[in-house]
Amino acid sequence: MTEFVFRPHVAVIGGGPAGLACAEILSARGCAVSVVEQMPTMGRKLLMAGRGGLNLTHTEDATRFASRYGASRPMMARALAAFTPQDMVQWAEGLGQPCFTGSSGRVFPRAMKASPLLRAWLARLAGRGVRLLTRHRWEGWDADGRLRVRGPGGPACWRVNATVLAMGGASWARLGSDGAWRERLLGLGVDVTPFTPANCGFVTGWSDAFRTRFAGTPLRGIALTGPDGETVRGEAIVTATGMEGGAVYALSAAIRDQIARTGHARVHIDLRPALDVADITTRIARVRARESLSNTLRKALRLAPEAIALLREGAGGPPPRDPAALARLVGAVPVMLHAPGALDRAISVAGGIAWSALDERLMLRALPGVFAAGEMLDWEAPTGGYLLQGCMATGRLAGEGAWEWLRDSQRGRYPSAP
Repeated sequence: MTEFVFRPHVAVIGGGPAGLACAEILSARGCAVSVVEQMPTMGRKLLMAGRGGLNLTHTEDATRFASRYGASRPMMARALAAFTPQDMVQWAEGLGQPCFTGSSGRVFPRAMKASPLLRAWLARLAGRGVRLLTRHRWEGWDADGRLRVRGPGGPACWRVNATVLAMGGASWARLGSDGAWRERLLGLGVDVTPFTPANCGFVTGWSDAFRTRFAGTPLRGIALTGPDGETVRGEAIVTATGMEGGAVYALSAAIRDQIARTGHARVHIDLRPALDVADITTRIARVRARESLSNTLRKALRLAPEAIALLREGAGGPPPRDPAALARLVGAVPVMLHAPGALDRAISVAGGIAWSALDERLMLRALPGVFAAGEMLDWEAPTGGYLLQGCMATGRLAGEGAWEWLRDSQRGRYPSAP
Protein backbone atom coordinates (compact mmCIF):
# COMPACT_ATOMS: atom_id res chain seq x y z
CA MET A 1 0.00 0.00 0.00
CA THR A 2 1.29 3.47 -0.94
CA GLU A 3 0.43 6.37 1.34
CA PHE A 4 0.39 10.11 0.70
CA VAL A 5 2.82 11.93 2.96
CA PHE A 6 0.76 15.10 2.54
CA ARG A 7 -2.46 13.16 3.33
CA PRO A 8 -5.20 14.70 1.19
CA HIS A 9 -8.64 15.25 2.65
CA VAL A 10 -11.52 13.60 0.80
CA ALA A 11 -15.17 14.24 1.63
CA VAL A 12 -17.59 11.39 0.96
CA ILE A 13 -21.16 12.63 0.82
CA GLY A 14 -23.53 9.87 1.89
CA GLY A 15 -23.23 7.20 4.57
CA GLY A 16 -24.86 4.30 2.77
CA PRO A 17 -23.08 1.23 1.34
CA ALA A 18 -21.58 3.08 -1.65
CA GLY A 19 -20.22 5.92 0.49
CA LEU A 20 -18.86 3.64 3.19
CA ALA A 21 -17.24 1.36 0.60
CA CYS A 22 -15.58 4.41 -0.93
CA ALA A 23 -14.38 5.60 2.48
CA GLU A 24 -12.90 2.16 3.11
CA ILE A 25 -10.80 2.33 -0.05
CA LEU A 26 -9.62 5.90 0.50
CA SER A 27 -8.71 5.42 4.15
CA ALA A 28 -6.72 2.31 3.22
CA ARG A 29 -4.83 4.46 0.70
CA GLY A 30 -3.79 6.90 3.43
CA CYS A 31 -6.31 9.68 2.82
CA ALA A 32 -8.04 11.64 5.55
CA VAL A 33 -11.73 10.87 4.98
CA SER A 34 -14.86 12.59 6.25
CA VAL A 35 -18.17 10.85 5.60
CA VAL A 36 -21.07 13.33 5.61
CA GLU A 37 -24.52 11.87 6.29
CA GLN A 38 -27.67 13.97 6.64
CA MET A 39 -29.55 11.35 8.69
CA PRO A 40 -29.02 10.70 12.43
CA THR A 41 -27.25 7.38 11.71
CA MET A 42 -25.31 5.76 8.90
CA GLY A 43 -26.66 3.04 6.62
CA ARG A 44 -30.35 3.42 7.32
CA LYS A 45 -31.46 1.95 4.00
CA LEU A 46 -29.05 -0.95 4.49
CA LEU A 47 -30.65 -1.65 7.85
CA MET A 48 -34.10 -1.56 6.25
CA ALA A 49 -32.95 -4.07 3.60
CA GLY A 50 -31.60 -6.26 6.37
CA ARG A 51 -35.03 -6.76 7.86
CA GLY A 52 -35.66 -9.36 5.20
CA GLY A 53 -32.33 -11.13 5.71
CA LEU A 54 -29.80 -8.82 3.99
CA ASN A 55 -29.22 -10.42 0.61
CA LEU A 56 -25.54 -9.56 0.03
CA THR A 57 -24.99 -10.94 -3.46
CA HIS A 58 -25.66 -13.93 -5.73
CA THR A 59 -23.58 -16.94 -6.75
CA GLU A 60 -24.65 -17.25 -10.39
CA ASP A 61 -21.90 -17.17 -13.04
CA ALA A 62 -20.28 -13.85 -13.93
CA THR A 63 -21.90 -13.54 -17.37
CA ARG A 64 -25.42 -14.07 -16.03
CA PHE A 65 -24.71 -11.82 -13.07
CA ALA A 66 -23.52 -8.96 -15.28
CA SER A 67 -26.57 -9.33 -17.53
CA ARG A 68 -28.79 -8.32 -14.60
CA TYR A 69 -27.68 -4.70 -15.11
CA GLY A 70 -29.30 -4.52 -18.54
CA ALA A 71 -28.35 -1.52 -20.64
CA SER A 72 -25.79 -0.42 -18.02
CA ARG A 73 -23.88 -3.69 -18.19
CA PRO A 74 -20.95 -2.30 -20.25
CA MET A 75 -20.46 0.57 -17.79
CA MET A 76 -20.90 -1.57 -14.68
CA ALA A 77 -18.48 -4.23 -15.91
CA ARG A 78 -15.32 -2.57 -14.54
CA ALA A 79 -16.80 -2.10 -11.10
CA LEU A 80 -18.12 -5.68 -10.94
CA ALA A 81 -14.81 -7.12 -12.15
CA ALA A 82 -12.93 -5.21 -9.45
CA PHE A 83 -15.33 -6.25 -6.67
CA THR A 84 -16.90 -9.60 -7.46
CA PRO A 85 -19.55 -11.55 -5.54
CA GLN A 86 -16.73 -13.67 -4.13
CA ASP A 87 -15.03 -10.49 -2.93
CA MET A 88 -18.28 -9.46 -1.26
CA VAL A 89 -18.38 -12.70 0.73
CA GLN A 90 -14.74 -12.36 1.77
CA TRP A 91 -15.35 -8.76 2.80
CA ALA A 92 -18.33 -9.68 4.99
CA GLU A 93 -16.51 -12.58 6.57
CA GLY A 94 -13.56 -10.29 7.21
CA LEU A 95 -15.93 -8.25 9.36
CA GLY A 96 -16.75 -11.33 11.40
CA GLN A 97 -19.98 -12.17 9.55
CA PRO A 98 -19.88 -15.69 8.09
CA CYS A 99 -22.13 -16.19 5.08
CA PHE A 100 -24.23 -18.96 3.56
CA THR A 101 -25.80 -19.53 0.17
CA GLY A 102 -29.52 -20.28 -0.05
CA SER A 103 -31.14 -22.72 -2.44
CA SER A 104 -31.83 -19.86 -4.89
CA GLY A 105 -28.14 -18.91 -5.06
CA ARG A 106 -28.62 -15.81 -2.94
CA VAL A 107 -25.95 -15.11 -0.33
CA PHE A 108 -26.77 -13.96 3.21
CA PRO A 109 -24.85 -13.39 6.45
CA ARG A 110 -25.62 -16.16 8.92
CA ALA A 111 -26.90 -13.56 11.36
CA MET A 112 -29.59 -12.72 8.76
CA LYS A 113 -29.41 -9.09 9.85
CA ALA A 114 -27.61 -5.96 8.69
CA SER A 115 -26.93 -4.44 12.11
CA PRO A 116 -23.97 -6.64 13.18
CA LEU A 117 -22.29 -6.15 9.81
CA LEU A 118 -22.86 -2.39 9.84
CA ARG A 119 -21.56 -2.02 13.40
CA ALA A 120 -18.37 -3.90 12.56
CA TRP A 121 -17.92 -1.90 9.36
CA LEU A 122 -18.32 1.47 11.08
CA ALA A 123 -15.96 0.40 13.86
CA ARG A 124 -13.30 -0.54 11.33
CA LEU A 125 -13.66 2.78 9.53
CA ALA A 126 -13.50 4.73 12.78
CA GLY A 127 -10.41 2.75 13.74
CA ARG A 128 -8.76 3.96 10.54
CA GLY A 129 -9.47 7.55 11.48
CA VAL A 130 -12.47 8.09 9.19
CA ARG A 131 -14.67 10.91 10.51
CA LEU A 132 -18.29 9.76 10.52
CA LEU A 133 -20.43 12.89 10.63
CA THR A 134 -24.18 12.44 10.99
CA ARG A 135 -26.83 15.18 10.81
CA HIS A 136 -24.63 16.97 8.28
CA ARG A 137 -26.03 17.96 4.89
CA TRP A 138 -24.12 18.77 1.72
CA GLU A 139 -25.12 22.11 0.18
CA GLY A 140 -22.85 22.31 -2.86
CA TRP A 141 -19.81 24.52 -3.24
CA ASP A 142 -19.11 28.19 -2.61
CA ALA A 143 -17.63 30.65 -5.12
CA ASP A 144 -14.10 29.62 -4.10
CA GLY A 145 -14.76 25.94 -4.69
CA ARG A 146 -15.02 25.04 -1.03
CA LEU A 147 -17.46 22.35 0.02
CA ARG A 148 -20.53 23.74 1.80
CA VAL A 149 -21.77 21.57 4.67
CA ARG A 150 -24.46 22.36 7.22
CA GLY A 151 -24.29 20.50 10.52
CA PRO A 152 -25.80 20.88 13.99
CA GLY A 153 -23.46 23.80 14.64
CA GLY A 154 -24.52 25.66 11.49
CA PRO A 155 -23.01 26.10 8.01
CA ALA A 156 -19.32 25.53 7.28
CA CYS A 157 -17.07 25.60 4.22
CA TRP A 158 -14.37 22.98 3.82
CA ARG A 159 -11.32 23.00 1.59
CA VAL A 160 -11.00 19.38 0.42
CA ASN A 161 -8.80 17.73 -2.18
CA ALA A 162 -11.57 15.60 -3.68
CA THR A 163 -15.25 14.84 -3.15
CA VAL A 164 -17.19 11.64 -3.72
CA LEU A 165 -20.97 11.91 -4.00
CA ALA A 166 -22.91 8.83 -2.87
CA MET A 167 -26.29 10.18 -1.83
CA GLY A 168 -28.52 7.47 -3.24
CA GLY A 169 -31.44 7.74 -5.62
CA ALA A 170 -34.91 9.06 -4.94
CA SER A 171 -36.80 6.30 -3.14
CA TRP A 172 -37.48 6.01 0.59
CA ALA A 173 -36.71 9.65 1.30
CA ARG A 174 -37.33 9.09 5.00
CA LEU A 175 -34.20 6.91 5.01
CA GLY A 176 -32.11 9.64 3.39
CA SER A 177 -32.37 9.03 -0.38
CA ASP A 178 -34.45 12.05 -1.34
CA GLY A 179 -32.88 12.87 -4.74
CA ALA A 180 -32.59 16.54 -3.75
CA TRP A 181 -29.12 16.64 -5.27
CA ARG A 182 -30.46 16.30 -8.83
CA GLU A 183 -31.36 19.94 -9.43
CA ARG A 184 -28.08 21.15 -7.95
CA LEU A 185 -26.01 18.98 -10.29
CA LEU A 186 -28.15 19.89 -13.29
CA GLY A 187 -27.43 23.53 -12.50
CA LEU A 188 -23.70 22.77 -12.63
CA GLY A 189 -23.87 21.24 -16.09
CA VAL A 190 -24.09 17.57 -15.11
CA ASP A 191 -26.44 15.44 -17.24
CA VAL A 192 -28.91 13.70 -14.91
CA THR A 193 -31.65 11.53 -16.42
CA PRO A 194 -35.11 11.61 -14.76
CA PHE A 195 -35.83 9.14 -11.98
CA THR A 196 -38.32 6.34 -12.52
CA PRO A 197 -39.34 3.56 -10.10
CA ALA A 198 -37.50 0.23 -10.24
CA ASN A 199 -38.25 -2.94 -8.26
CA CYS A 200 -41.65 -1.45 -7.65
CA GLY A 201 -45.30 -2.34 -7.40
CA PHE A 202 -47.95 -1.42 -9.96
CA VAL A 203 -51.44 0.01 -10.08
CA THR A 204 -54.32 -2.05 -11.46
CA GLY A 205 -58.09 -1.82 -11.47
CA TRP A 206 -59.25 -4.26 -8.82
CA SER A 207 -62.97 -4.41 -8.14
CA ASP A 208 -64.05 -2.91 -4.83
CA ALA A 209 -65.03 -6.33 -3.50
CA PHE A 210 -61.66 -7.90 -4.33
CA ARG A 211 -59.67 -4.91 -3.00
CA THR A 212 -61.64 -4.72 0.23
CA ARG A 213 -61.34 -8.40 1.04
CA PHE A 214 -57.84 -9.28 -0.16
CA ALA A 215 -55.61 -6.18 0.09
CA GLY A 216 -52.45 -7.29 1.89
CA THR A 217 -52.91 -10.97 0.98
CA PRO A 218 -49.98 -12.85 -0.60
CA LEU A 219 -50.37 -14.97 -3.71
CA ARG A 220 -47.92 -17.77 -2.97
CA GLY A 221 -46.39 -20.33 -5.28
CA ILE A 222 -47.31 -18.54 -8.48
CA ALA A 223 -45.50 -17.88 -11.75
CA LEU A 224 -45.78 -14.40 -13.23
CA THR A 225 -45.23 -13.78 -16.94
CA GLY A 226 -44.40 -10.24 -18.02
CA PRO A 227 -45.26 -8.40 -21.23
CA ASP A 228 -42.01 -9.54 -22.87
CA GLY A 229 -42.72 -13.22 -22.15
CA GLU A 230 -40.26 -13.66 -19.28
CA THR A 231 -41.63 -15.82 -16.47
CA VAL A 232 -40.62 -15.68 -12.81
CA ARG A 233 -41.76 -18.00 -10.04
CA GLY A 234 -42.28 -16.58 -6.58
CA GLU A 235 -44.80 -14.56 -4.64
CA ALA A 236 -46.90 -11.46 -5.27
CA ILE A 237 -48.93 -9.43 -2.82
CA VAL A 238 -52.33 -7.93 -3.53
CA THR A 239 -52.42 -4.27 -2.47
CA ALA A 240 -55.27 -1.80 -2.24
CA THR A 241 -54.12 -0.26 -5.51
CA GLY A 242 -52.55 -3.18 -7.36
CA MET A 243 -49.71 -5.67 -6.93
CA GLU A 244 -46.20 -5.81 -5.51
CA GLY A 245 -43.82 -8.49 -4.24
CA GLY A 246 -40.76 -10.40 -5.38
CA ALA A 247 -42.14 -11.81 -8.62
CA VAL A 248 -43.47 -8.38 -9.62
CA TYR A 249 -40.18 -6.65 -8.78
CA ALA A 250 -38.23 -9.11 -10.91
CA LEU A 251 -40.25 -8.09 -13.98
CA SER A 252 -40.74 -4.45 -13.06
CA ALA A 253 -38.39 -2.95 -15.66
CA ALA A 254 -40.18 -4.66 -18.55
CA ILE A 255 -43.60 -3.83 -17.11
CA ARG A 256 -42.67 -0.19 -16.49
CA ASP A 257 -41.24 0.24 -19.99
CA GLN A 258 -44.32 -1.33 -21.61
CA ILE A 259 -46.58 1.05 -19.68
CA ALA A 260 -44.43 3.99 -20.81
CA ARG A 261 -44.88 2.91 -24.44
CA THR A 262 -48.56 1.99 -24.49
CA GLY A 263 -50.14 3.21 -21.28
CA HIS A 264 -50.69 -0.28 -19.87
CA ALA A 265 -49.09 -3.70 -19.54
CA ARG A 266 -50.78 -7.08 -19.38
CA VAL A 267 -49.21 -9.77 -17.20
CA HIS A 268 -50.38 -13.33 -16.62
CA ILE A 269 -50.41 -15.28 -13.36
CA ASP A 270 -50.12 -19.06 -13.34
CA LEU A 271 -51.76 -20.17 -10.11
CA ARG A 272 -50.41 -23.73 -10.36
CA PRO A 273 -47.09 -23.54 -12.25
CA ALA A 274 -46.10 -27.09 -11.29
CA LEU A 275 -49.00 -28.46 -13.37
CA ASP A 276 -49.57 -28.19 -17.11
CA VAL A 277 -52.95 -27.42 -18.64
CA ALA A 278 -53.68 -31.09 -19.35
CA ASP A 279 -53.08 -32.05 -15.71
CA ILE A 280 -55.27 -29.22 -14.47
CA THR A 281 -58.02 -30.13 -16.92
CA THR A 282 -58.00 -33.74 -15.73
CA ARG A 283 -58.16 -32.76 -12.08
CA ILE A 284 -61.05 -30.36 -12.63
CA ALA A 285 -62.97 -32.92 -14.69
CA ARG A 286 -62.80 -35.43 -11.84
CA VAL A 287 -64.84 -33.16 -9.54
CA ARG A 288 -68.62 -33.66 -9.72
CA ALA A 289 -70.25 -31.13 -12.03
CA ARG A 290 -72.81 -30.03 -9.46
CA GLU A 291 -70.08 -28.62 -7.17
CA SER A 292 -69.75 -24.84 -7.04
CA LEU A 293 -66.82 -23.21 -8.80
CA SER A 294 -65.11 -22.50 -5.47
CA ASN A 295 -65.49 -26.09 -4.30
CA THR A 296 -64.31 -27.42 -7.64
CA LEU A 297 -61.11 -25.35 -7.57
CA ARG A 298 -60.51 -26.06 -3.90
CA LYS A 299 -60.94 -29.82 -4.30
CA ALA A 300 -59.16 -30.17 -7.62
CA LEU A 301 -56.27 -27.74 -7.15
CA ARG A 302 -56.35 -26.65 -3.50
CA LEU A 303 -56.63 -23.04 -4.56
CA ALA A 304 -56.95 -20.51 -1.73
CA PRO A 305 -59.87 -18.06 -1.63
CA GLU A 306 -57.69 -15.19 -2.92
CA ALA A 307 -56.62 -17.26 -5.92
CA ILE A 308 -60.22 -18.18 -6.74
CA ALA A 309 -61.25 -14.54 -6.43
CA LEU A 310 -58.36 -13.55 -8.71
CA LEU A 311 -59.73 -15.95 -11.33
CA ARG A 312 -63.02 -14.05 -11.24
CA GLU A 313 -61.17 -10.75 -11.57
CA GLY A 314 -59.17 -12.00 -14.53
CA ALA A 315 -62.21 -13.46 -16.25
CA GLY A 316 -64.10 -10.17 -15.87
CA GLY A 317 -67.12 -12.13 -14.68
CA PRO A 318 -68.01 -15.77 -13.98
CA PRO A 319 -65.10 -18.01 -15.03
CA PRO A 320 -65.82 -20.75 -17.60
CA ARG A 321 -67.03 -24.09 -16.23
CA ASP A 322 -65.67 -26.13 -19.12
CA PRO A 323 -62.67 -27.99 -17.59
CA ALA A 324 -60.25 -27.19 -20.44
CA ALA A 325 -61.19 -23.50 -20.62
CA LEU A 326 -61.02 -23.17 -16.84
CA ALA A 327 -57.62 -24.91 -16.81
CA ARG A 328 -56.27 -22.43 -19.35
CA LEU A 329 -57.44 -19.56 -17.16
CA VAL A 330 -55.85 -21.07 -14.05
CA GLY A 331 -52.54 -21.24 -15.92
CA ALA A 332 -52.67 -17.69 -17.24
CA VAL A 333 -54.91 -15.28 -15.32
CA PRO A 334 -54.64 -11.91 -17.08
CA VAL A 335 -54.06 -8.79 -14.99
CA MET A 336 -53.86 -5.34 -16.58
CA LEU A 337 -51.41 -2.89 -14.96
CA HIS A 338 -51.79 0.82 -15.58
CA ALA A 339 -48.95 2.64 -13.80
CA PRO A 340 -45.92 2.06 -11.58
CA GLY A 341 -46.36 2.65 -7.88
CA ALA A 342 -45.11 5.83 -6.21
CA LEU A 343 -41.43 6.61 -6.75
CA ASP A 344 -40.74 7.00 -3.04
CA ARG A 345 -42.14 3.52 -2.35
CA ALA A 346 -39.93 1.79 -4.93
CA ILE A 347 -37.12 -0.38 -3.62
CA SER A 348 -34.76 1.36 -6.04
CA VAL A 349 -34.84 3.74 -8.98
CA ALA A 350 -33.69 3.96 -12.56
CA GLY A 351 -32.24 7.24 -13.77
CA GLY A 352 -29.58 9.42 -12.22
CA ILE A 353 -26.21 10.74 -13.36
CA ALA A 354 -25.78 9.78 -17.02
CA TRP A 355 -22.79 7.58 -17.80
CA SER A 356 -21.75 10.09 -20.47
CA ALA A 357 -21.27 12.64 -17.67
CA LEU A 358 -18.59 10.44 -16.05
CA ASP A 359 -15.10 9.40 -17.04
CA GLU A 360 -13.67 5.92 -16.51
CA ARG A 361 -12.77 6.84 -12.92
CA LEU A 362 -16.40 7.84 -12.18
CA MET A 363 -15.32 11.48 -12.04
CA LEU A 364 -17.84 14.05 -13.24
CA ARG A 365 -16.51 15.57 -16.46
CA ALA A 366 -18.05 18.93 -15.60
CA LEU A 367 -16.56 18.97 -12.07
CA PRO A 368 -12.93 17.81 -11.87
CA GLY A 369 -12.15 16.22 -8.53
CA VAL A 370 -15.79 15.26 -7.91
CA PHE A 371 -16.76 11.59 -8.22
CA ALA A 372 -20.07 9.75 -7.94
CA ALA A 373 -21.17 6.24 -7.00
CA GLY A 374 -24.05 4.01 -5.99
CA GLU A 375 -27.66 4.71 -6.85
CA MET A 376 -26.82 8.25 -7.91
CA LEU A 377 -25.67 6.68 -11.19
CA ASP A 378 -28.07 5.71 -13.97
CA TRP A 379 -28.27 1.95 -13.53
CA GLU A 380 -30.82 -0.50 -12.25
CA ALA A 381 -30.88 -4.16 -11.31
CA PRO A 382 -33.39 -6.57 -9.80
CA THR A 383 -33.44 -7.57 -6.16
CA GLY A 384 -31.50 -10.71 -5.31
CA GLY A 385 -28.15 -9.25 -4.24
CA TYR A 386 -27.50 -7.20 -7.37
CA LEU A 387 -28.41 -3.84 -5.85
CA LEU A 388 -26.03 -4.03 -2.90
CA GLN A 389 -23.29 -5.52 -5.08
CA GLY A 390 -23.68 -2.67 -7.57
CA CYS A 391 -23.64 0.01 -4.89
CA MET A 392 -20.54 -1.30 -3.18
CA ALA A 393 -18.71 -2.07 -6.42
CA THR A 394 -19.23 1.45 -7.79
CA GLY A 395 -18.39 2.96 -4.39
CA ARG A 396 -15.07 1.15 -4.32
CA LEU A 397 -14.38 2.04 -7.96
CA ALA A 398 -15.05 5.73 -7.23
CA GLY A 399 -12.71 5.50 -4.24
CA GLU A 400 -9.96 4.02 -6.39
CA GLY A 401 -10.67 6.63 -9.06
CA ALA A 402 -10.40 9.48 -6.57
CA TRP A 403 -7.15 8.08 -5.19
CA GLU A 404 -5.68 7.74 -8.69
CA TRP A 405 -6.76 11.27 -9.59
CA LEU A 406 -5.23 12.67 -6.40
CA ARG A 407 -2.01 10.79 -7.02
CA ASP A 408 -1.78 11.99 -10.61
CA SER A 409 -2.79 15.59 -9.91
CA GLN A 410 -0.40 15.99 -6.97
CA ARG A 411 2.63 14.31 -8.55
CA GLY A 412 5.26 17.03 -9.06
CA ARG A 413 3.66 19.40 -6.54
CA TYR A 414 4.73 17.31 -3.57
CA PRO A 415 8.16 15.62 -3.69
CA SER A 416 6.90 12.79 -1.45
CA ALA A 417 3.82 12.05 -3.53
CA PRO A 418 3.95 8.65 -5.27
